[in-house]
Formats: sequence, C-alpha cells, structure tokens
Amino acid sequence: MPATMIEDRRTVNTVQLKKQVLRAFKLKRPLFIWGGPGIGKSNLIEQIVNSGDLGKACMFDMRLGLVEPTDIRGVPYYNKESGKMDWADPVDLPSEEVAKQYDTIVLFLDEFNQAVPAVQAASYQLVLNRRVGQYKLPDNVVVIAAGNRETDKGVSYRMPKPLENRFGHFELKCEFGPWLDWAVNRPIDNSGNQPVAIHPDVVGYLTCHKQDLYTFDPASSSRGFATPRTWEFVSDNLEGIEDTDFTDNDIIDMVSAYVGEGLALKFNTHMKMSAKMPNPTDIISGKVTEVAKDTDVSAKYSLSTSIAYELKELLETTEKEGKEETFTKAMDNVLAFMMKNFETELVLASGRVMLNTYKLPVHPKKNKNAPEFFKRYGKLILGNEDE
Repeated sequence: MPATMIEDRRTVNTVQLKKQVLRAFKLKRPLFIWGGPGIGKSNLIEQIVNSGDLGKACMFDMRLGLVEPTDIRGVPYYNKESGKMDWADPVDLPSEEVAKQYDTIVLFLDEFNQAVPAVQAASYQLVLNRRVGQYKLPDNVVVIAAGNRETDKGVSYRMPKPLENRFGHFELKCEFGPWLDWAVNRPIDNSGNQPVAIHPDVVGYLTCHKQDLYTFDPASSSRGFATPRTWEFVSDNLEGIEDTDFTDNDIIDMVSAYVGEGLALKFNTHMKMSAKMPNPTDIISGKVTEVAKDTDVSAKYSLSTSIAYELKELLETTEKEGKEETFTKAMDNVLAFMMKNFETELVLASGRVMLNTYKLPVHPKKNKNAPEFFKRYGKLILGNEDE
C-alpha cells in the first residue's frame, strides 16, 4: 500500500517507516515521527534496536516532557583547577565509555513537542550540532524524535522552524496487517525477554473487527479508547485469567478500563463464543475434524490463531526431539481442517501467519494435503497481498 500525505507530512505504516528509519540511521540523519497516542512510535524504535539490524545496539529513551534543561545541558559548577565555571556532563545521555560497548546507540527523544521551550532549546543544540555545552554525542549515536500531533489535543509546544527543518518528518498510521505480524510474533524486548504472543482472543476479535484496533478520536471526551498499546494491555491481562476467580463482569470491567465500555461488551461476547470452540490440540492431533457450520466467524479467527501458536510450539519441540514425522502429520490435520471448515478469507489470514510469519514447513511431497491446499490458496497466501 503506497504512503499517503496528511498536511505536509508523509504518512506511512510501520513497515514503510522501518525502512526509512534504518536508512536515516545509516546516514546519521535525524527523523521525527508524528502519530496519535498509543499508535506504536516508541515500540517501533525498540523493535529496530532489538532486531540486530544495527549490530549490537541499545536505546537511550528520554521523555522530554518530563525532563529539565539541566538534564540535557548538564549542571554548571566551579572548576577549582581551571578557576572557571564548567559543565558536568548530563548523566542521561550516552558517554564515550558506554558508546564503546555498542555498534549503535539510539538516542530516542520522545514527547519532543511536549517539552517546554527551554528543554526544546537545549535539545535543539543536541540535534543541530550533536553537542550541548561541553558534552558531545559519540560518533555511533543516532538521534530520532517523536511526538503527538497538535490535533491530538494533548499538551504541546510548537517547535521553532529551524529545529523542524533539521528533521525529516513522517507521520505513522495504524494498519492492521503490520500490527498482526507483530502481534503473533512479538520481538524480544529491551530487557532481553521474549514476550508471549498477543492473546488469541484479541487477535481473533481484531482480525474480524479491524476498525476496532485504533479508535482514538481527539474530539471525544471518553477516557478509554482502543490503540495498539491498550490492546496489548488487554492481552497481558488475559494471560492466565482462566486460573483466577474473574467473572464475565470482572473481565468486562478490566477490558473497559483500557478500550472503553462499548468495545469491552463486544469483546466479551466474542470471548464467550470463542470459549465454545474445540481445543486446538485436538484439531492438530486429528481428534476433531469439523466445527458447526453456524459457528461465529470471529470465534473461528481466534481458533485459527490458537492453532498457529500451537503448531509453532510443536515445531520447536519436534525439531529438538528429532520427530519430524509428528509435525508433518499435525500439519496435514490442520490443512484438512482449514479447507473443510474455514472461509477463504480466514484460510488466507491464518495461512499467512503460519507460512509467512512463522515459516512453518509445508512440503507438497511430505504433506498429503499440501498439493490441494496450495492449488486453492497458494498464490494468495504467498503473494504478499494486502489485507
């Protein structure tokens, strides 16, 4: 999907923006990412830092809306040796000693336009001259900034035109396809942990109701609205919730706190229908071969996501144990189940997750159901068509 224009800023999705960020980093050119709250600006930069594309990398995340000018410029002190006033290096910026430990350091200046003018002035020197006071950015530091749009009705201060002109500007838009790729394959975070994939019910619901992924409206007075960030919060809260004493009303209350009551009621209805679906392990084993024809389609989406998650784990286990035949048989059972029970759009969505995202092996010569599956859906799944 081509990029579009909003006002005078190029509007791109996360896949397109990642290419631009990596290119800018290579050239050490600063970029500014604009976007609504919770859309995933800082998350995208964290993904890039942890992807390996920058070599051994780390991120210094500065929320400029919360800092003072001295946090950037440093604190003046009297130098007894020189008999002059001097500046102590800022502790929140990368030192030469730290820089030697990495190939790349990303200095992420978040909430840039929420910073008061005095902080912006200090940041201006950092961006424009790569130094402030006596402090100089190490050579392997790249700078990127982000902020909400003025139309988002948050606290913001207009940046000076010379500072704006120092950045390349992109506006990040929310699209379901790139979000789904991230949701089913969440990358390692800054602490080195591998987060669990987004909960199947969240993926299933949003696959069927893509418009509910991002519902932010600056004109609305509602405190709860859906964003990729708040759906992630919902997902984290749902992990292991079946082992608690949460009732339906408790779940509605929890989901409402993050995405609003209207979506919470719709999502709870989806969860109830999803709970009636067969266990994905029974489908993988071949014990269950069909579902009722009147099964709600959003519940099927959740089921397909759960199946993909289970297959991914099974592949990892069978590869360690050298039991390739076990996985081959399981994949055959899943292909047969999908062709028999899933609508075309659902087969394509789940097939792309299994084959394109998870790279699960399907061999026409080993999987008896593979030839028919690829005959029906192969070009559509492997052709990288937009959702």
